[in-house]
Amino acid sequence: MKKYIPLLILLGIAILGVVQPSIPTQIVTEGINSGDTAWMLVATAFVLLMTPGLAYFYGGMVNHKNVISTMLQSFIAMGIISIVWVVVGFSLAFGDSIGGWIGDPSTFFMFKGVLDGKPWSLAPTIPLALFAFFQLKFAVITPALVNGSMAERINFRSYVLFMILFSVLVYSPLAHWTWHPDGFLFKMGVLDFAGGTVVHMSAGWAALAGALYLKRRQAHVEANFLPPANIPYVLLGTGLLWFGWFGFNAGSAVGSGPLAVSALGATNTAAAAAGIAWVLFDVAKGKKPSALGFAIGAVVGLVAITPACGFVTISQSIFIGAISAIVSNYLAHLRTKTTLDDTLDVFPCHGVGGMMGMLMTGVFASKAINAAVVDEGLAYGQFTLFKNHLIALVIVSVFAFVMSYVVLFITDKILPLRVSEEDEKAGLDISQHDEFLVEA
Repeated sequence: MKKYIPLLILLGIAILGVVQPSIPTQIVTEGINSGDTAWMLVATAFVLLMTPGLAYFYGGMVNHKNVISTMLQSFIAMGIISIVWVVVGFSLAFGDSIGGWIGDPSTFFMFKGVLDGKPWSLAPTIPLALFAFFQLKFAVITPALVNGSMAERINFRSYVLFMILFSVLVYSPLAHWTWHPDGFLFKMGVLDFAGGTVVHMSAGWAALAGALYLKRRQAHVEANFLPPANIPYVLLGTGLLWFGWFGFNAGSAVGSGPLAVSALGATNTAAAAAGIAWVLFDVAKGKKPSALGFAIGAVVGLVAITPACGFVTISQSIFIGAISAIVSNYLAHLRTKTTLDDTLDVFPCHGVGGMMGMLMTGVFASKAINAAVVDEGLAYGQFTLFKNHLIALVIVSVFAFVMSYVVLFITDKILPLRVSEEDEKAGLDISQHDEFLVEA
């Protein structure tokens, strides 16, 4: 009977969708700009493409016995989180604020009032439903990022449950704190243009919690490492991520004006600088330039520029990308000297990259780029924004790590997180999905 419970839950939600169809009374058209709407439809599709890109990026880096399982952990997020978001996730993140901590779950329950709702206050020229689905894509990729730290040893069903709990208990509160006008970090003046705090820091700290909770793979204990399954997959994934990131960052301008152009330029430039910096840092350490190195470096640059892209100049993004790549590279190297088994270095790349971006925003944010900047960055002689970002960094880090660990604990008690030693040895493709990669 237990096997039927997930299916019954989905059928229950489906029936609820019929009982509460959320039929619009009158769809709002006043104030809607067709150009902004067209761009945001495209940007929303771009951001969705990042999750398959992540699947290839991660799938190419694990060993050949775990490619399909690792890729599926990204793809399944598009299904699971899409339903969670419609039911309650959007309400928790962007519903009527409860003390600046969380949204009222009844505000947009089952997308009530979304089709005919007034545009979001910070996105006044696009329909509320479009804003909701744009934000959904951020909610989708965040738990998918986490799986890289637990790859090659996590039970698939447990991972699905973890994603749901993480989305509700970690992601949605952080999104509310940071992006809702009544969120307490928003009111502090914390700037996060496209998700360095909400997406990458939360995923990075959750990844660290996951690596610690699941402990080491047998191959890691025995120092019996298999090579990456397919580096061309990694390059393909990097290309898709880089492409999709234009929607991620430039789309966060929620309009098709000059700010979107500036964010797009900063995004591309930071990725380029970071990819080159990673390779050159490797060469300086005596390594050969590698495709894997450039790909990882470019993604770190994309991560680091995410919170800053709408607040800094394009030339400053070179510094942000290069410095962040060097710091992440160094910390990833240090991680190899420890017993921490973060399979794909999610914390050094996404967690640290997100923190670097948050700090760099506090240094370089300028009113000249974005009028929403109240206090300019440290580079312009003001300390308030940088101080607030330091405070927020500590708060978000503690919350994301502790709450993610709690979510892992709860998940483990319901469905054991770790696969058996035999399943791990056989590989998750076979043991979890009865599928395998056919090698040429």
